[in-house]
Amino acid sequence: MLGWLGAEQKHLKRYIELYTSKGIDAISFVVPVRDMLGFDLGRKVEKRILDLSEELVSWLSEKEEDGRERGLLFHTFSNTGWLVYGAILDYFQSRSELMEKIKGCVVDSGGDPNIDPQVWAAGFSAALLKKRSSATLPSDQGIERQELQPDKGSSKVQDAEPLLLETLVLAGLEKFFCFILKMPDVNRRLTKIITTLSKNQPDCPQLYLYSTADKVIPFGQVEMFIQDQKMLGRKVWACNFGSSPHVDHYRNFPEKYSAELHKFLKECVPVDRK
Repeated sequence: MLGWLGAEQKHLKRYIELYTSKGIDAISFVVPVRDMLGFDLGRKVEKRILDLSEELVSWLSEKEEDGRERGLLFHTFSNTGWLVYGAILDYFQSRSELMEKIKGCVVDSGGDPNIDPQVWAAGFSAALLKKRSSATLPSDQGIERQELQPDKGSSKVQDAEPLLLETLVLAGLEKFFCFILKMPDVNRRLTKIITTLSKNQPDCPQLYLYSTADKVIPFGQVEMFIQDQKMLGRKVWACNFGSSPHVDHYRNFPEKYSAELHKFLKECVPVDRK
């Protein structure tokens, strides 16, 4: 389970419980914001991903107590988790026996293959501002749909303050990423991972959980990526939750989310038939 930027282990607990309730063991990997904004330009995160990849290889080399081969299923959140998945796939590329052990991938609020400063700025802004970010609000309360009205009291000023802060943060981050993402080394590393995700995914089912209301990842880009994967012959399922915010589909639609995941798991994981 590969978390969104700034996620903590406690945030992934309810998702882990979805899997453990179905008899599937789950581990989680999260990326703190400070690890991505450091002077090493993400090298610390890359080292952690490499360590995780090596641990997965070691785990896959063993068998279950009943002699069954072990397999992996990835559940990623936002583009951060999705890119971590891509980095793991890149590590596995030269070993087909490892790729064959990946049984499925769930992409929650991710799947935009573009190296877009606006998307990166929106993601980092949401991670930094947390509940103060408009990305956490339902579709009819986001920053894009709010207009500042003439002052009708101090409450209006207070309501405008978070929007002003977010606007300033977004503007600063966008300028930052316009520079960072064009750096040759950074661009090369990202392009390599995105190429793997676009063209060299394992031959296993993919499930995309997204929403039209997502203010971080453009839903149109996700849908285009889904179509590209289908054209490559991949087995792809998708569900548009419509109004739910970024990485918040399960909280807003728990029954629908669980049902979609349950149907998908039946395609990925062998079920004992009695």
